[in-house]
Amino acid sequence: MLHERIREVRRSKNVKQAVIANALGITVQAYSMKERGRRPITTVELEMIAAVLDVPVSLFFREEE
Repeated sequence: MLHERIREVRRSKNVKQAVIANALGITVQAYSMKERGRRPITTVELEMIAAVLDVPVSLFFREEE
């Protein structure tokens, strides 16, 4: 699922949730809920997350190799 893939990529880049939450202008708790699939992730947020992690958005939709 998308939220799980975002978490995997974030962890692989050693980026804290707080860094992404700050970029999105939300609390760490709100971001954590997005990563756990309890809140939706908008297209704009997805693009911002990809920018913070310095990866293309398409990476979140690729199967792991």
